[in-house]
Amino acid sequence: MQEQKFVVSSSPHIHSEESVSSIMFDVLTALIPASVAGIYFFGYRAAIVLLTAVVSCVAFEAIYQYFMKKRITVNDLSAAVTGLLIGLNMPPSIPLWMVVIGSAFAIVIVKQLYGGLGKNFINPALAARCFMLIAWASAMTTYVTPFMGYGIDAVSSATPLAVLKGVSEGALPSLRNCFFGIKPGSIGETSAVMLSIGFIYLLVRKVIDFKIPAAYIIVFSVLTFMFGKTPYDATYTLYHILTGGLLLGAFFMATDYTTTPTTPLGQIIFGAGCGILTFVIRQFGGYPEGVSFSILLMNVVTPLIDRYTVPKKFGEVAKNVR
Repeated sequence: MQEQKFVVSSSPHIHSEESVSSIMFDVLTALIPASVAGIYFFGYRAAIVLLTAVVSCVAFEAIYQYFMKKRITVNDLSAAVTGLLIGLNMPPSIPLWMVVIGSAFAIVIVKQLYGGLGKNFINPALAARCFMLIAWASAMTTYVTPFMGYGIDAVSSATPLAVLKGVSEGALPSLRNCFFGIKPGSIGETSAVMLSIGFIYLLVRKVIDFKIPAAYIIVFSVLTFMFGKTPYDATYTLYHILTGGLLLGAFFMATDYTTTPTTPLGQIIFGAGCGILTFVIRQFGGYPEGVSFSILLMNVVTPLIDRYTVPKKFGEVAKNVR
């Protein structure tokens, strides 16, 4: 009887039909509703900012890889996703040259110098936003009133968060307007309903998991409701949820594969940490907003979270230390 031989190959043994480009395409698709809403509310200037950010990120990645004699990987769409997220985090009145510099910082400094896709330890789009906020605070915090795509002149306005914090004067928009996006803010953070549509799409496509966004929003909401400036005020809490970058950050940037924990418990801890830090910065910090800094700080401790939340191997026995 002939002996049967088996060929053992190296892992992985189970392959998925998903690829980096397919996942990034899904993320781009999920960001379309928020992008369309931003262009509708703020007009052609928002479209120019978004296009500038995407083109700049793709170009800087290709140029860097070309001169460093690396394989050009812009077709994986990761640079396009970074660019679109940068654009959505910008006020529509931002000078375009600042968008280009911010894109260069995200791609070259944060992403490529650390080895490229999958090796950066913080989110490139958020790092670029924080860099620009520190470098050009005035331009990054000058917001305009949405004019539904029909107006020509934009009127500078205070964001609802600035009004809630008391650092600016003005009238708060209705919660209905906050939900649909008729309020001052960055291009992509205005419409809660459009961001939610994109989030649901990613969940249905199984691109992301609900743990981080759910932990983030729930912890932040509970803290704001119980210990906010006006405790036990549901309206005040809803304003904090529907305004600023909370939903954009929780849905699309706190769920980044590379910079967030891989274990289920670690993801919950990560999301809860983002919620706590965002609450602390908004309530006690100098900035009305706190999403970007919160996610970046939690990005830094992600390796530590993963280290202490790795499940024990089946059958593992603790060492007998004498």
